[in-house]
Amino acid sequence: MPRSFIIDTDTASDDAVALIMALRWKDVDVKAITVVAGNVGLEQATRNALYTAEMCECDVPVYAGAPRPLLRDHIHAHWFHGRDGLGDMNYPAPKRQPEAEHAVEALIRIIGENPGIELVTLGPLTNVALAVAQAPDIIANVSRCVVMGGAANAVGNVTPAAEYNIWVDPEAARMVFHSGLPIEMVGWELCRLDACIMPNEMAAIRGFNTPLSEFALDCNRRALEACQEQSNEAGLGLADPVAMAVALDPTICTRKSLHFVDVETQSDLTRGMTVVDQFNLVTDERNRDAWGSLIGREPNVLVCWEIDIPRWKEALYSVLR
Repeated sequence: MPRSFIIDTDTASDDAVALIMALRWKDVDVKAITVVAGNVGLEQATRNALYTAEMCECDVPVYAGAPRPLLRDHIHAHWFHGRDGLGDMNYPAPKRQPEAEHAVEALIRIIGENPGIELVTLGPLTNVALAVAQAPDIIANVSRCVVMGGAANAVGNVTPAAEYNIWVDPEAARMVFHSGLPIEMVGWELCRLDACIMPNEMAAIRGFNTPLSEFALDCNRRALEACQEQSNEAGLGLADPVAMAVALDPTICTRKSLHFVDVETQSDLTRGMTVVDQFNLVTDERNRDAWGSLIGREPNVLVCWEIDIPRWKEALYSVLR
């Protein structure tokens, strides 16, 4: 019996590779792709999701959702992914159109119809926040909610304190983190350093000589440049595919622990910071003066601290060969 997934994404270049992984994974049935504004605008992100599904010869339904964050202006990431989100490769328009149903309605309906479904989020959490606010009863049907977002006591990628997906809509992220969903946070730092796809590994992927292997690297051509410009990485960091690898095979996360995690929404300096209570200080009454009204909160997020890097890369190779 395949596992049921629903994927919420702001489809740009690394999202596209993560979608390929899920759509081609043997024991996973992707019930739907819901799309949110983030890396690119909603219309472009929806187009990219449809095109990626087409590349996989898959007719999974795609639903367009929130065109902007809950309370803030939408700030895209064209500089990192290209204006079209796919490296400005000028891919043709997809043959299919998105479904008429709104993504939030689709999330509520599909999760409600599929007890035990696994939710994977690859972008800002606007759609998910709206869905759980409108229909909190769906939370009980989600067996895992793997979130590509945040930075677990690590440097951010859009500010020194914050990762892009959380920073774009911190209010939505805070709502989701406190919703009761069984969240597994896979922070962006897990795609860095040795987890990057190195030049020799990119050459090996080219050597697969398949349409998907070519697409996976071509659509990330701008992201590769941006990784080098931003953090002087030696290779290509693929945050969303790393999170998808953990969603597809939980044992790829080799060290994880449950903690209270909150999201900063007020400060300009630390907007979108995922504050991880690594030592579970919030549960200790002796820290009331430090935590104030938050004292006594229960751990709410399973934080992934380390991954098996060779196995993450093999998971990627297995769907591109």
